[in-house]
Amino acid sequence: MAVTASTWQPLRGAKRWAYLARARTIRVATLDEDGAIYQSPLWLVVHEQKVYLPIDAGSRHAANAAAGRALSALVDQGEEFAVVSGVRFTGTLRPVTDPELVATLADLVFDKYFHVGHPYADGYREFGEVAGRTYHELVPDRTVGWDMREINVIAMPEARVLPEHVGDRLL
Repeated sequence: MAVTASTWQPLRGAKRWAYLARARTIRVATLDEDGAIYQSPLWLVVHEQKVYLPIDAGSRHAANAAAGRALSALVDQGEEFAVVSGVRFTGTLRPVTDPELVATLADLVFDKYFHVGHPYADGYREFGEVAGRTYHELVPDRTVGWDMREINVIAMPEARVLPEHVGDRLL
């Protein structure tokens, strides 16, 4: 069996959900009707251990998923092997139709990406209304996570106060 970051240092359970809840971007790839890969970065929110994506009208991801075409997604970070982490999904998207859940998700997006008085918050909400923003649950068939930060010890300067009798001796 090949050793991979996900088998050597897996990211699972509560740690995975905390990681995903803090993540800012998910890269989603779906297949178009002609077999071409359509890829784009999207925002995400986590609610009750499920990943949700706000998708504006006209998004090919929703259409591709509705047509039953393949979907992959990736949340990752890190530039060096010692600090790489991520979660990879394969699966599909399921439209959210419950109005109360849609309102909850809209609030979660606002809380995560904006703040009261944010200069683009009103524009984002207005564009969503005009564009017909919907929310979709990412329904994974397979999820793989890894976090190499777990095995690294960060170099930290130490300061200790030693007893009087311990110290440098002059010879």
